[in-house]
Amino acid sequence: MKIVSFERDGALHTGALLDGDLVLDFDHAGAGLPDADGPLDWADMDGACHQAARRLVDGAAEQLGDLQGSGAVLPLGGVTLTAPIPRPSKVICIGLNYRDHAEESGLEVPSSPLVFSKFSSCIVGPMEDVVLPKGAKEVDYEAEFGVVIGRAAHHVSKGDAMDYVLGYCNVNDISARDFQFADGQWQRGKSCDTFCPSGPFIATTDEIGDPENLRIQFRLNGETLQDSSTNQLIFGIAELIAHLSGFIALEPGDLISTGTPPGVGFARKPPIYIQSGDKMEVEVEGLGVLENPVK
Repeated sequence: MKIVSFERDGALHTGALLDGDLVLDFDHAGAGLPDADGPLDWADMDGACHQAARRLVDGAAEQLGDLQGSGAVLPLGGVTLTAPIPRPSKVICIGLNYRDHAEESGLEVPSSPLVFSKFSSCIVGPMEDVVLPKGAKEVDYEAEFGVVIGRAAHHVSKGDAMDYVLGYCNVNDISARDFQFADGQWQRGKSCDTFCPSGPFIATTDEIGDPENLRIQFRLNGETLQDSSTNQLIFGIAELIAHLSGFIALEPGDLISTGTPPGVGFARKPPIYIQSGDKMEVEVEGLGVLENPVK
């Protein structure tokens, strides 16, 4: 299942992509699904909303005509996609988590995950502007592989950790390097408004064969600047969830951004920073393309 959030008739809706560039609207009365309080309800794998939605998506082909007639299915081109989880309770990020990026940076491979956060208010969706903040002259891109939590996780073992994953999405960890390095800690430089594009959808775990063997790329104005694989992750998905859940109660919809591969702007000689008018693209294999203009 490919989960999306989108604007329809002035309201935020959640749904799923269907074959033929169609969107099934979970929140439309014609879908016949339970009422949800928002995207986080649809992300909760133990909840009635998510379970009913999955059953409907699995059988959607057989009742597509009825769903279209009711207005519950509409063309993808007729909606504006937002971030799949527009306001997760937490955005947890992992620094220096690619072996090839550690080599690029001339740093030792960390012995435990380097954890930081971004404010959830900086989330934006596909095709939304990334806005350069006043005073920042060194704003960088970071293509990342996002993991979305699907059930409450606290003190989870590594062996059980994958049972808590809803799915995966593209993330762009935008970073104002001048803010980041001047402050001596990363919160401001990582959390400026619009600094966490994600999407265009969440692919549930059954859609992705091996999440730790996916090509990950970043393109700036069509030029590929990052090109690696999630097989370079130092700390894999299960290890990260086990580690994080040991001191943070993870919740459905929480986003873990697992780190970036080599090729980031500040490490280049000369450095490359994003500018107004640029077009950024993050593409992780199987997760579509996350495109955002810079303003």
